[in-house]
Amino acid sequence: MQSSQFMRQFILKVAGSPSFSRFVQRYGRYLGARRFYAGDTLQEAIDVVRSLNATGITVTLDHLGESVTTAEEAARQADMYVDILHAIHSAQVDANVSIKLTQMGLDVGFDECHANMLRIVAAAQETDNFVRIDMEDSLHTDATLAMVHDLRKTYPRIGTVLQSYLYRSQNDLSMLQAAGVTVRIVKGAYLEPPSVALPQKSDVDQNYLRLVDMALRAGQYVAIATHDENIIQEIEGWVKERSIPLDRFEFQMLYGIRMQRQRELAQQGYRVRCYVPYGTDWYAYYTRRLAERPANVFFILRSLFRS
Repeated sequence: MQSSQFMRQFILKVAGSPSFSRFVQRYGRYLGARRFYAGDTLQEAIDVVRSLNATGITVTLDHLGESVTTAEEAARQADMYVDILHAIHSAQVDANVSIKLTQMGLDVGFDECHANMLRIVAAAQETDNFVRIDMEDSLHTDATLAMVHDLRKTYPRIGTVLQSYLYRSQNDLSMLQAAGVTVRIVKGAYLEPPSVALPQKSDVDQNYLRLVDMALRAGQYVAIATHDENIIQEIEGWVKERSIPLDRFEFQMLYGIRMQRQRELAQQGYRVRCYVPYGTDWYAYYTRRLAERPANVFFILRSLFRS
């Protein structure tokens, strides 16, 4: 097993430890967590959006949280996203939203989640915005895709996400393309068994490029979410060789990671969107960022020794 893959699996397993969770949540701001999210409040997030827009970078906002276990909490989370859409509209900033269905009550029940999503979709329609439904672990993939297809009957400006480490993603992309659904392509950040996910990083990378190639050849708008410089350069080569218009796709990266590269791509004329999370429920998101890019662990260790 490659060392980076071992490190990734180790971090995700340790993250499930209650004692590790308590430690990180208590000392998170000393461990670099704040680097990866915009702040605790919606106003802090809007301020970050405005500053990114000023550099030519658009944003997708995510209110941190997932795996809600009660209908009441899911309804409160849906209220938050309605507020986000109205805040984006009122502030006149260039941003849309990304949503995890487990945060909207998917584990409580599909119908409860659907009702919450209908309220959010209504707010998106009212404010003329776009909603991206995030992809979570493979146990939720079928339900997520079913929700996407159902919601698009009400409002077409809804997209979703595909993960290149899943064997099924090429078939899912074909079906989503046939339905006219735009996708964000990512590598994947959950701990999955080898029965459903490619275990080798090189295979995940190859499948990532295969999915992007499929999306670009189909002519539908695609969000290419990666920090991998090799992949970015490969796609830049395709754009030149095939004369692909720059308005057919966008690069997406995470807040706090390769910010200078994001600005450079925007200055070169590429569409760049930064995924900006905010809120107090940052633990799960933070540990996945460490797992998918183990270099972040060394960044944190350096920060600790400097402080």
